[in-house]
Amino acid sequence: MTAPVRIVQVGAGAMGRAWIRTIRDSPEAELVGLVDLDVALAQRAAEEEGVLPIAVGTSVAEVAARVGAEAVINVTVPRAHLPVSSEALFAGLPVLSEKPIAPTVAEALILAATAEVAGRLLMTSQSRRYYASIAAFRDQVAGLGQVGTASVEFAKAPRFGGFRDEMAHVLLLDMAVHAFDAARYVLDRDPVAVYCEEYNPGWSWYASDAAAVAVFEFADGVRFTYTGSWCADGLETSWNGAWRVNGAGGTARWDGDGAPEWQARESSEVLRAQLEPVPQEIAGSLAEFIDALRTGRVPSGEVHGNVLSLAMVEAAVRSSAQGRRVRIDDVLEDAYSEALGAVRDHRVREALVSWGTVHAGLAR
Repeated sequence: MTAPVRIVQVGAGAMGRAWIRTIRDSPEAELVGLVDLDVALAQRAAEEEGVLPIAVGTSVAEVAARVGAEAVINVTVPRAHLPVSSEALFAGLPVLSEKPIAPTVAEALILAATAEVAGRLLMTSQSRRYYASIAAFRDQVAGLGQVGTASVEFAKAPRFGGFRDEMAHVLLLDMAVHAFDAARYVLDRDPVAVYCEEYNPGWSWYASDAAAVAVFEFADGVRFTYTGSWCADGLETSWNGAWRVNGAGGTARWDGDGAPEWQARESSEVLRAQLEPVPQEIAGSLAEFIDALRTGRVPSGEVHGNVLSLAMVEAAVRSSAQGRRVRIDDVLEDAYSEALGAVRDHRVREALVSWGTVHAGLAR
């Protein structure tokens, strides 16, 4: 029997506790260390989640070396993703990081180059890819032939409190990345450009824009429309949103929770997918990460590929701020120039320079 992967987790806050429970409950993983700047918080989380005895400390490299860890899970706040993931990668450890992989596309490119230099896997947990229903929906969309239009409506009214209430671009930066990444997955295409408008309904309890409409152009001329709100009380959608894709062969539809359905053109029969249970959300991310470590398969959230999902967010924010259509390539090229100017490690800079172009680098 294969031994569980020995994991050190960085971050012991609310999301950190969810990850502690997920690792604890997985037969394929063993939590051997917990890192946080607040050691007392980490100790308390480990005790209350029933994972003691484990090593606790403030440095991922030091704790990992002390316990012989084989991998790291980064559940820190986004602004800490670059330094924490870099430290772990240069310590010789593969990393599974909470989304976003970094706060900006430029930092994500630096991390992609860091993973190359270190020769270790860096994967993002795009947890909403991990449902049997979205995989079945993707299969249905593939069966539609030429795709014309796709859309998702997202309507929730969470009252988080804390930093989100004051956060700029709160919906786009904190939530829409899931839908944008899911669109790349479902359509199996890359984004080309976007026009986006943000706004804040009069009854919103958020300081900044909590609603947005974005129209993306994808490869092959496909249009994807995102309509979202975080102050939409009543008749709320799933956290995954409500999806519809129309193509030459018919239409596929998914409510974000149950089995998707599709109807062929000129047919009255609506067919519903049959689903098999799979690990969901962060449990699915963990399972794919461990599989990638054991088999060498490239996971769906590998850093080079995931950069495009983050670029969609950055392009939407730029479009809303400037009131114009924004090309994804422009965002990527600007971020590449920014990354070359910002990177401090000479090994990482050399790796970035060796790409020649941002697209050549992301294709690695």
